[in-house]
Amino acid sequence: MANNLVAIVGRPNVGKSTLFNRLTKSRQAIVSDEAGTTRDRQYGKCEWNGREFSVVDTGGWVVNSDDIFEEEIRKQVIIATEEAGLVLFLVDVTNGVTDLDVDVAKILRRSKLPVILVANKADNNVHQYYAAEFYSLGLGEPYCVSAATGSGTGDLLDIVLDKLPTDGGELIEDGIPRFAIVGRPNAGKSSLINAFIGEERNIVTEIAGTTRDSIYTRYDKFGFDFYLVDTAGIRRKNKVTEDLEFYSVMRSIRAIENSDVCVLMIDATRGIEAQDMNIFQLIQKNNKSLVVVVNKWDLVEDKTQKVIDTFEAAIRKRMAPFVDFPIIFASALTKQRIFRVLETAKEVYLNRKAKIGTSKLNEVMLPLIEAYPPPSIKGKYIKIKYCTQLPNTQIPSFVFYANLPQYVKEPYRRFLENKMRENWTLTGTPVNIFIRQK
Repeated sequence: MANNLVAIVGRPNVGKSTLFNRLTKSRQAIVSDEAGTTRDRQYGKCEWNGREFSVVDTGGWVVNSDDIFEEEIRKQVIIATEEAGLVLFLVDVTNGVTDLDVDVAKILRRSKLPVILVANKADNNVHQYYAAEFYSLGLGEPYCVSAATGSGTGDLLDIVLDKLPTDGGELIEDGIPRFAIVGRPNAGKSSLINAFIGEERNIVTEIAGTTRDSIYTRYDKFGFDFYLVDTAGIRRKNKVTEDLEFYSVMRSIRAIENSDVCVLMIDATRGIEAQDMNIFQLIQKNNKSLVVVVNKWDLVEDKTQKVIDTFEAAIRKRMAPFVDFPIIFASALTKQRIFRVLETAKEVYLNRKAKIGTSKLNEVMLPLIEAYPPPSIKGKYIKIKYCTQLPNTQIPSFVFYANLPQYVKEPYRRFLENKMRENWTLTGTPVNIFIRQK
């Protein structure tokens, strides 16, 4: 599986967040002139010429304090070279080459990873001449862009697509589910994997992947057959694990992208936290199916049904509007309900592959639509006459044909999706609803 992860690295205030926002067409990263501002949600999707890849802005994981500042930046760059498929090394044309740029370039030259040197803030022709001094970093031609205005970013994206690995060439059998176990550090991912795999190493077959590591581990036992995808605990812990949050986010992105079903681990002793929500949003952005596991349930003293119901309600409230997913209370340490996790992940995978016949779909949905039609807009009545499931899609996708599709708003799409979930088992899997001209 290709590693479609692009990391933006560089010293503070060269415009990493501005470039990130430009590439992901978002305003997620906070942009300010103060060095080290970025703090939250620094990953997003970028689409260019029909291809999609993930972008990580490394700025946010650097602690802003003079004595450890530079050390932190070096650490981020090393982690980025371990986990990403491509690095964008950002430098500032208006400042020229700095000592920290030279340090970062050394690390990048040692890694065997494709690196694109990006000279930012090249807002005019004079600045583009200044960019020539960056040849001294030994990373090839500096590509001039202005992240603030967007100048040069189209050409940069063409180069990114050209250098991104298109295929890791791994021997993965089709039709076998791929499960990723994700969650923030210390939620119990490694314990769960060890509980599955146990000491009987014969059930694990490593598949040679890229030179750096194997992404997939086959699990074939107790009537289950699936791949565990690139998760903590399977491969050798790297030397750079101090910065656990950044490390786990980089790893989670890759694991999520290469999976069908994500098992999101939440620590029962800490409840649902901001980083759990970040990972959940990442799962949603990638259209992956979801099973939530509340781990360390053995440590909770009050296990009454009332407590379970309150916990479930809190999780669903935070993750709304997507609430149709299973929640399992388990303990990886005592192995309580861990096989229920596998059974549920398998069920969710089958829901993801659900096929609904056109005649049955129309028979159920059209009377519901007639009883609750889309609200009329500007005196125009919207009529939906026919619906069908699209073939060969990653997740269940349905088209509803209407006379005025542009007037069907998001709340009505949600109504259609909810009615479909009531009538068919689509638990745990996202659903696409398209409204098209009949």
